[in-house]
Amino acid sequence: MSDFTVLKFMKRFPDDESCLDHLMSVRFGDSITCPKCNQESKFHRIKKIPAYACQFCGHHIHPMAGTPFERSSTPLQKWFYAMYLFTTSRHGVPAKELQRQLGVTYKCAWRMGHEIRKYMTDVDGDGHYGGSGTVVEMDETSMGGRKRNRDYMMNRGNPQAGKTIVFGMVEREGSLQTHVIKKRTRKAIQGHVKKVVKGSIVSTDEAGIYKYLTKAGYIHGTVCHEDGEYVRGMIHTNTIEGFWSRLKNSIRGTHVHVSKKHLPKYLGEFEYRYNMRKSPKWMFERLLGSF
Repeated sequence: MSDFTVLKFMKRFPDDESCLDHLMSVRFGDSITCPKCNQESKFHRIKKIPAYACQFCGHHIHPMAGTPFERSSTPLQKWFYAMYLFTTSRHGVPAKELQRQLGVTYKCAWRMGHEIRKYMTDVDGDGHYGGSGTVVEMDETSMGGRKRNRDYMMNRGNPQAGKTIVFGMVEREGSLQTHVIKKRTRKAIQGHVKKVVKGSIVSTDEAGIYKYLTKAGYIHGTVCHEDGEYVRGMIHTNTIEGFWSRLKNSIRGTHVHVSKKHLPKYLGEFEYRYNMRKSPKWMFERLLGSF
């Protein structure tokens, strides 16, 4: 649990000025070579605009340039506080909560939330899994679908219609990644598996889409959920299924419904929290650095 409390946040970032100073330091460092005069310079804050000037030639650096803050009329401190909320919440932050806490319009809160999720997704890149004795769990799940559509299609014998299929891989005691796929097929997952998993023990359920893994050169173990088997030695999918459970409960309790269009951003948000679970105090710093 991070000890970065609200009081510590407010003490560290009491106003827009302190946020801008921090952004300048994060993006350009404390020692800057001026791109115009090529001298190592101290850049001084300009009072009338959110920029800094070279002590020798007066060249301006704008710390917010190229970030979502650049053209936003929302105060910088509110952006920082929104990021603080995202990195200290376990279950996500709905736009309504941002609206209430920041005192902005719902449209502004919604846009801020999606910008932050986008950067959480980008900063949490998909790495490689592998190595001797490494176990990688794989599983897929269905998410979303409006209730009236689900009920209609269930009556026609297709309970998965209207849902989005998500494929996930997690390295035991390591990181996790998810991908939205079109269908539950071998073709839909094998590109992700081949790109990411190298020389590992792969643990899955009995689904047919994973049967090719042995021929592909992986040590592949399965558990048969239909027979009530959930663990066989080191072979199980409890880690990835636990993530699915937390993800779905959080979305139902916090956001109620997430559209297929924006689902990858929400997946990236929850991936970021999971993969930073052992270093919660760095969540805010790493996210801010991505901007």
